[in-house]
Amino acid sequence: MKRVLVVQHEPFEGPGTLGQALSGCELRLVRTFAGDPVPARLAENGLVVLGGGMGVYEADRHPYLREEMRLLEAAVRDGRPVLGICLGSQLLAAALGASVAKAPRKEIGWFEVGLLPGATDDALFAGAPASFAAFHWHGDAFALPPRAVPLAATAMTPSQAFRAGPRAWGVQFHLETDAQVLNAMLESGAEELRQAAVDPAAIRASAAGELPRLRALALRIFGRWADLL
Repeated sequence: MKRVLVVQHEPFEGPGTLGQALSGCELRLVRTFAGDPVPARLAENGLVVLGGGMGVYEADRHPYLREEMRLLEAAVRDGRPVLGICLGSQLLAAALGASVAKAPRKEIGWFEVGLLPGATDDALFAGAPASFAAFHWHGDAFALPPRAVPLAATAMTPSQAFRAGPRAWGVQFHLETDAQVLNAMLESGAEELRQAAVDPAAIRASAAGELPRLRALALRIFGRWADLL
C-alpha cells in the first residue's frame, strides 16, 4: 500500500475530498496544531501540505513552517509527488525560491477559476473544464517559483496553481472542499468573515450547487495525483 504524509495546520481544515481520493493509501497525519513534529525527511511515497490561517512570513511565530519548507524542497528534489493546497501552495512556492506576501484583499467565497495554457498537457489538469467555480479562502498570494508552469488564475489572483518539475503542484484554491470542511471553516472563521464583509449565508447557498461539481473535479484531479505515487 502506498503511503502519504499529510500535514494539517488547523483542526477544521482537513483533507476533505482528497481523503476520499486517497482511500487506497495509508495516510500519516502530522497535525502541527496539536504539536506533532514535522519529519526532517519524507519516508512516505508522497507529501500533501494543507491550508491554514498562518502566513509563510510568520515562521518566527510558527517554526514548523520552516521545517515544512525544508521537507517540501527535499521532496521535490527527490522526485516525490507533492501537493500543496492554499497555505501548502504558498509554502511550496517559498521553498522553491518564490516570494509570498499579503494580497491586496482577501479572496473568500466561490469564484471562477480559469485554466491557463500550461494546464493543457498537465498530468493533473489536462481535460478539466476551461473554467470552473471553486471555493477560496486566502489573504496571501505567491509569485511563481523559477521554471514553474502556471496552471490557473482568477480575476483577483493571477497565480492560482502551478507545477514545479514533473511531480509537484501548488493549488491556492480549496479543491478539497466538501460539505464537512466548508461548514467547519465557516464556523471557525466567523469573525474573519465579518471583518472581510463576506456573507456566510451566501456561501452556503451557493454550495448546494457547487459542491457536487467541485467534488467530481477534485476526485479526478486528486486521483491522477494518487496514480503518481
